[in-house]
Amino acid sequence: MSQPDTAISPLSANAAIMEAVSRQSYPAATLYVVATPIGNVCDISLRALHLLSIADAVACEDTRNTAQLMTRYGLHKPLLAAHMHNEREVAEKIIARLQAGERIALVSDAGTPGVSDPGAKIVDAVKRAGLQVSPLPGASAAISALSASGLIHDRFFFVGFLPSKAGQRDTLLQSLTATAASLIFYEAPHRIIESTAAMLAAFGPERQIVFARELTKLFEEIHRCSLGEAGAWLSADSHREKGEFVVLIEAAPEAAADDNLEAKRVLRILLKECSVKQAAALAAQLTGQKKNALYQLALEMKGADQDQPD
Repeated sequence: MSQPDTAISPLSANAAIMEAVSRQSYPAATLYVVATPIGNVCDISLRALHLLSIADAVACEDTRNTAQLMTRYGLHKPLLAAHMHNEREVAEKIIARLQAGERIALVSDAGTPGVSDPGAKIVDAVKRAGLQVSPLPGASAAISALSASGLIHDRFFFVGFLPSKAGQRDTLLQSLTATAASLIFYEAPHRIIESTAAMLAAFGPERQIVFARELTKLFEEIHRCSLGEAGAWLSADSHREKGEFVVLIEAAPEAAADDNLEAKRVLRILLKECSVKQAAALAAQLTGQKKNALYQLALEMKGADQDQPD
């Protein structure tokens, strides 16, 4: 005799899950840091939906974007504009409301607040005021791209957006060339060609690069190739220069990390007797590494030494 079908229907399962969500504890006088979708509106957690439904107000990067998102979920709450230009001021208002016993949700336009998005200063101010902060985890463009990149390494280093000025950007990239971790960048479409060329100059043609474009959206594209091939891939289709990008660079080979240690050892000796410029020039002759990268490394070492207490 066959066993009865004990499978739970999707509707009853959803009802049971939502009931469990509603029974969980959501303390008052708490700031809830709520991750929202990075593209696909379905990528939001059940806890996030419930919290947004019971929050007294939602602090958000752009009230228009958040209003549209909330409407899609059938939710309507008072919205507080909390963008990069007013974080300190709005933090005072949020603290006052929390002290009055309210629940406030903090969201950004997409993904997790405070990760290359406004929110970190608000969280800092709330914690300094002795109030509770609770995260509701969810979508993150950086972690989503890393998970689908195929780059194999135990560590990653999140850089975020590169500086807009070429000199500052190139200096930062040079300082990362020997980093023994996968590197994660965010980039805007109008700078992707220029930034990719700068990465090629800094890391060389053999290093692997991953372009993760329009993640979770209709035209999602994830492409991996060598940096030497990256420019040609981008220019082969004008659509590849559109949308929001996460760019990943594979970790430096262990030999490169060892070379960096040797460069620091040499520079440490030379800086005792020479200027930064002279030390970089001599270290380039001794190690075979690029003088500009060694100059930047020497500046960092010199600054670190000056910061040490006597």
